[in-house]
Amino acid sequence: MGDNCIFCKLANGEIPTRTLYEDEEFRIILDAGPLTRGHALILPKKHARDVFELDEETAGKAYRLAKQFGAKMAVALKADGMNILQNNGSAAGQSVFHFHMHLIPRYKEDGVRLGMEGGNEPDYSLDEVMEEILK
Repeated sequence: MGDNCIFCKLANGEIPTRTLYEDEEFRIILDAGPLTRGHALILPKKHARDVFELDEETAGKAYRLAKQFGAKMAVALKADGMNILQNNGSAAGQSVFHFHMHLIPRYKEDGVRLGMEGGNEPDYSLDEVMEEILK
């Protein structure tokens, strides 16, 4: 844990939060700057920069919590949908470099746009990309 990691401090109770769930490894809190009503963050208490630094067991538990708690939130808040969002690296939208997942309840016509648009036919070879990945 870095001394300056705000999410380490939030996850470990050093900064007050609106905690929805807590166990020995995780804390789920309401986001202080929510995109929609009920926007929450899943925070592991142990620091990892992103999903690639997270151990397999912790990653698995994070996704199980997202599934279980996201479903509970959707019913409780009468949401029409749920985004489960996790970014890795600044180019992907990560702004706090402590692994976390967003649970974003969605409501018809809530006006939130997360930026995923359908792509066009690429100007590069998909076969070459596949070969690079599978080397």
